Amino acid sequence: MDIISISQFDIVYNAFSFAIAGMGAATLFLWLERSQVAPQYRTALTISGLVTAIATYHYIRIFNSWDGAYEVVGNTISVTGQAFNHAYRYVDWLLTVPLLLIELILVMGLSRKETYSKSLWFGVMAALMVILGYPGETATDISTKLVWWTLGMIPFVYLVYQLFVGLSASIQSQPAEIKSLIVTARWIIVATWCFYPIVYILPLLGFEGSSAMVGVQVGYTIADLLAKAVFGIYIYFIVVRKSESVKG
Repeated sequence: MDIISISQFDIVYNAFSFAIAGMGAATLFLWLERSQVAPQYRTALTISGLVTAIATYHYIRIFNSWDGAYEVVGNTISVTGQAFNHAYRYVDWLLTVPLLLIELILVMGLSRKETYSKSLWFGVMAALMVILGYPGETATDISTKLVWWTLGMIPFVYLVYQLFVGLSASIQSQPAEIKSLIVTARWIIVATWCFYPIVYILPLLGFEGSSAMVGVQVGYTIADLLAKAVFGIYIYFIVVRKSESVKG
């Protein structure tokens, strides 16, 4: 573990704490609001709340791991010898990233066959993207990182292509007020995803040390909150609008 300042420790500590609160609050909101939408859209809200529930659990583990890696006594901070566990993030992403895409597909109003097919392929490619990313994240030499980054970008590019091209016809067929929400939700996914491969290759650009570690942890946390909690709220807005049209 790198030696960091107390202010750097506090920044990451507070970011993780905020993530726990934000993900937990989103979980309660999404699950409590299930009864307010039409039955065919409740599965989407259930999955959306499951995503933030999984993230809440893992952020508690990440928070505890960070707190255990350092010891603050007065105005001094020292490492305890306990490693900060980066694997919690990848376990979280392995579960939540496929579910995020399934959420979006479930509110598109596709046929049962197309919903199943796209959910399966999106889920498999999303899981593959995360699995391919982990060896490079833990690697210490630059060449290994670059190889796994390149491999992980293959399913990444496939998923972005499908979001913008594969789903374009379905998105264009949505009512205007719903289409704008789905387009925004799609951009939330893609914009937050773009942060991860950029951070992944920062060591290749010489961005290392305590400042880099703090920036990466805070950046990942912000991206997670946007991709899970904020995205989940957009899913809620979409299904509420669609439920109103069903009732109407």
